[in-house]
Amino acid sequence: MQPSLAPSVSDTSSSLPLQTPPPSPPPTDRKYSHHVRAITTWIRGPVPPIDVFFTPIFPALQEWPSETFLRTFKRRRHQLLALVSYLFTWLVLFIVVVHYSRFADTVEGEAPTHLACSSTLWGKNNQCGLNGEGCLPFSNSSFAFRCPAGCITSGQVLNPRAVGDQLVAYRPFVVGGPSNTNAKDYGIYRADSFICPAAIHAGAISARYGGCGILSQVGSNNDYPATTRYGISSIGFDATFPSSYTFLRNFRSTSCRDLRWHLFAVSIPFTTFISIVSPHASIPFYATFTGIFFHVALASDPPYLSDPYALVSRALSRFLPAAFIAHFIWTYILQRIHSRAPKGSRTILYLGGLWVGALTNITLDRLIPINRLTSRDLAQQPGAKAALAIIILLLAILAIGQIHYLRLSGQLPTMLGVYSFLGTGLGLLAAIPGTSLRIHHYILALLLLPGCRVLTRPSLLYQGLLVGLFINGVARWGFAGIVETPGSLIGDGLYYSAVPAFEPAPVVRADNVTVYWPAMDESTVAVVGMQSIAAVGMSVLVNDVERYSGRGNDGGEFMFARKSSERAYVRMAFLVRGGGTLDYTRAGVVEKDGKWVEPAAGWS
Repeated sequence: MQPSLAPSVSDTSSSLPLQTPPPSPPPTDRKYSHHVRAITTWIRGPVPPIDVFFTPIFPALQEWPSETFLRTFKRRRHQLLALVSYLFTWLVLFIVVVHYSRFADTVEGEAPTHLACSSTLWGKNNQCGLNGEGCLPFSNSSFAFRCPAGCITSGQVLNPRAVGDQLVAYRPFVVGGPSNTNAKDYGIYRADSFICPAAIHAGAISARYGGCGILSQVGSNNDYPATTRYGISSIGFDATFPSSYTFLRNFRSTSCRDLRWHLFAVSIPFTTFISIVSPHASIPFYATFTGIFFHVALASDPPYLSDPYALVSRALSRFLPAAFIAHFIWTYILQRIHSRAPKGSRTILYLGGLWVGALTNITLDRLIPINRLTSRDLAQQPGAKAALAIIILLLAILAIGQIHYLRLSGQLPTMLGVYSFLGTGLGLLAAIPGTSLRIHHYILALLLLPGCRVLTRPSLLYQGLLVGLFINGVARWGFAGIVETPGSLIGDGLYYSAVPAFEPAPVVRADNVTVYWPAMDESTVAVVGMQSIAAVGMSVLVNDVERYSGRGNDGGEFMFARKSSERAYVRMAFLVRGGGTLDYTRAGVVEKDGKWVEPAAGWS
């Protein structure tokens, strides 16, 4: 009998250990892993990636100019000579127009003083010192001046400023003027009026082209009517102010028109032609970047400098680092895209967007009522919050479209890594104590440009807009810091500090008024950033001129003369160490009949 080959149960159990299957993962873990894999697969996109290159319209027509150029100039040195000749012609015409726009102006044979749209003879609140002595002379003085174009918009006051019991913001700061629209004279303006908007209101210069004028200081005045002329509504003031001015007629001037609009007839055709004709994508990129940068820095939105020749120095100092960043943008973001883009589409979308972004002071700024992206500006500027909400919604919609194309082209994982790094960096900067994060034009452009690295029509447009914003931000404002202190952000704005009280109520007599303030301890009345500020005294303004400034915490009083024929406006603020003040109260009013009207709640 053959022996059995089947092992016995006892033999098997003794020689081979029992194998138990591994435990199954809980259902929730399996579901979580499935979702992670699905998300990872979606982010990775299709394999292989899809070329999202769009189908051009009339491709042969778009390439015809560059092909004609290559047929005409067959040799490389002839092409180079044609390019150099073209750029030299552009440069000469640009210099001629800029020269007559900025550097050739005279008034009565002398070079006028170049003003900004917000230049003024008198500072805000107590900036001219006690009795305005820091802003002398008040009369018998005159000077020739030159204003740029566009001062109806650029001459607006952004932080609240008091005129009597009125609080003015986001409008041209002009007090007074001719008494009626048919007046033959230029009227009288309060000395703290912005000079260029006042000259437009008077009819002395053009809002579109700027111009030259002669300002004459005429001393004290007590009647500043509110009128509307040439697109500007002036502010009325019915009390005495020690310093005023008017404008003179009948003077000789040359080359006083701001030719920024005329320069478009040079810059736009030249940038368009080189963009559509050049067979190499890098040439129009660098040429248009350089040309539009100096167009902004010297003509369309130049920084304010009293010496026009300093504009050239400042433009060159900002251009060198900007050109380095532009080379980085071209090499790592735009080169591959622009080298394949149809020249007609690239010209219309990228170059068109480039001009719109670079001219943001006359394009986007007119449509978006947001001057500065800070909480206080958003709170006080009409329509700013709604505009910001619309912008955020629009950016979210555009971002969804870009994410879709980045995923199809296989770039989404890389972009998520890039923006995770950038987001972490911004978060760390925002966490620096005592500072605020500021996303300027040029920073916003650098943050968003990597997400436009796909060859689609929308991406070409976005690239142009963002490079234009970068140009405008750097050429106009320079490389401003990404983090700034609260003091630098406030400028001449409000601290929203504690304000004094008129206690007891002022005593009004026939020819004088006595105001009182209670005792105060040297305690904190304002916090700016991480710095506490304490009061050490009191400042009193009468009719917007400082008439009292004294130290002491024991309370006090101040008496000033009044005219029964006019109202008087009184404001007070705490003095602080160093001689400055915190916010002033709103104006209390002494009426003509001697009645005291308490100030409204708030600051000025």
